[in-house]
Amino acid sequence: MIAVYLRALGLLRGEGPRVAALVAGSAGVASVALAEPVLFGRVVDALAAGPPAGRPIAAWAVAGGIGIVGAAGVAVAADRLAHRNRLAVLEQAFERVIRTPLGDSPASLRTLIAGTDSLFTGWLSLFREQIAGVVGLALLGPLAVAVNPPLAGLLGLLGLLYLAANLWVVRRTADAQHSVEGWHREVASRMGDVLANVAVVQSFSRVGAEVEALRERTQALLAAQYPVLTWWGVVTVLTRAASTTTLVVLFAAGAWLAGRGRITLGELVSFVGFAGLLIGRLEVLSAFGVRLFVAAPTLRALFELMDRVPPVVEAPGARALGVVAGEVRFEGVTYRHADGGGVSGLDFVVRPGETVALVGPTGSGKTTALALLQRHVDPDAGRVVIDGVDVRDVTLGSLRAGIGVVFQEAGVLRRSIADNIAMGAGGASDAAIAAAAQLAEADGFIRARAEGYAFVAGERGAPLSGGERQRIAIARAVLKDPPILVLDEATSALDAETEARIQRRLAEVRRGRTTFVVAHRISTVVAADQILVFDRGRIVERGTFAALIAQGGLFARLALG
Repeated sequence: MIAVYLRALGLLRGEGPRVAALVAGSAGVASVALAEPVLFGRVVDALAAGPPAGRPIAAWAVAGGIGIVGAAGVAVAADRLAHRNRLAVLEQAFERVIRTPLGDSPASLRTLIAGTDSLFTGWLSLFREQIAGVVGLALLGPLAVAVNPPLAGLLGLLGLLYLAANLWVVRRTADAQHSVEGWHREVASRMGDVLANVAVVQSFSRVGAEVEALRERTQALLAAQYPVLTWWGVVTVLTRAASTTTLVVLFAAGAWLAGRGRITLGELVSFVGFAGLLIGRLEVLSAFGVRLFVAAPTLRALFELMDRVPPVVEAPGARALGVVAGEVRFEGVTYRHADGGGVSGLDFVVRPGETVALVGPTGSGKTTALALLQRHVDPDAGRVVIDGVDVRDVTLGSLRAGIGVVFQEAGVLRRSIADNIAMGAGGASDAAIAAAAQLAEADGFIRARAEGYAFVAGERGAPLSGGERQRIAIARAVLKDPPILVLDEATSALDAETEARIQRRLAEVRRGRTTFVVAHRISTVVAADQILVFDRGRIVERGTFAALIAQGGLFARLALG
């Protein structure tokens, strides 16, 4: 746990001067807070001796005013520092997440939000309260000894007993809290998974079953949480008991010492103030310690998310790909997934402006080949070359800027249709966006909506139909105007009539571009310059449509049913 919080503090490296100022301010506030009970005690002694007591009262008032102003300044500065750095970490973590593959998006989102929230509350509490608390406790001992050594020893003993009880409870609950956080992530993951596929859940009458499955997980969460809550309820009781016990013991001991002339009434009043400060500071530190133990698993998960290693990294000195003519070569390319799938020994050349179709059974390696082209993964052997340059030697941004992709899943974001189309070409004019939509047969249904291109699509493109989402995706690729175009089942969600119209338009878009087409509908690959037939990660056939049909192999069986 210590390593987790050292890293959390390390995230503030760029805030050195502000952190130093906050520490100094907190130390000043703590010093003033300790001075107040002493000054109050002197006021009591002065009043007991008879008027005038104006000077001690004035000193007490000045100290109180300084403490109020100082505490407010520290609170505001701590708030700003915590908010600023929370958002900075959120941006860093978000960038890392979207650069690396996600195994479980809902759980990752919870980890991202909960982790940065924990950082915020930790930093805020540390700089607003805990530093002042620790400094106050450190100064309280010497000051109490200076006022009255016997009562100082008694006060210190009671404080140590309270602290020991809290530490004992923390150690009893540390492992249980880790389990609690694991169940929180499981509940969030289950809910996110169901909400993302609610149509499937409803269609298969799984609503009741999914609610019951969630209930089982929430019950497991409660079963893990209740023991922890019970122990921290014990801490609350100990805190109240410690406060009452400390005051009773101090008054009893103070009365005995006063009867022997070893303490004044004002000093006894000061010790009552010291006791309040001691218990208050220990209570705040104890609550902070609880939050640290509770938040540690969340922060650990956040840091694990931020430490994910991207599957590909830019080589030192990588250069921009530059103007792309569009020649693509796969030279002995082999790549294996962790589960054993992948591709082996891919060798082919696509000339500039040619259209190559990748066909084959599901899982045969078509998608992997395209992932290698876009360098989402790197080959275990061989190389992928564009215009004579290994894609591993160029910057990722320039490589992907030269490739336009229309995915099988359209990928419409919750923003305006115009913004969705313009994703691949930032700063595009309204006219250019509309022209791309017209080419994709999307302009008509867009303008039919009251908001037109300003219409904001809902989560994952709702309430657009599948065909409408797909046409927006095609318009996005058209607007990007890439030299290399990838159509991954680009018309799979369209009806036959619309598909025929878009295929004619896509034929115009493909002209002069190197185009990769992945399709199960054989009608979409008839005009390809070459067809690569994949099976079990290898290219088993290649040629034109007519030649492959005549060959009577796997492609012919796929084409003829």
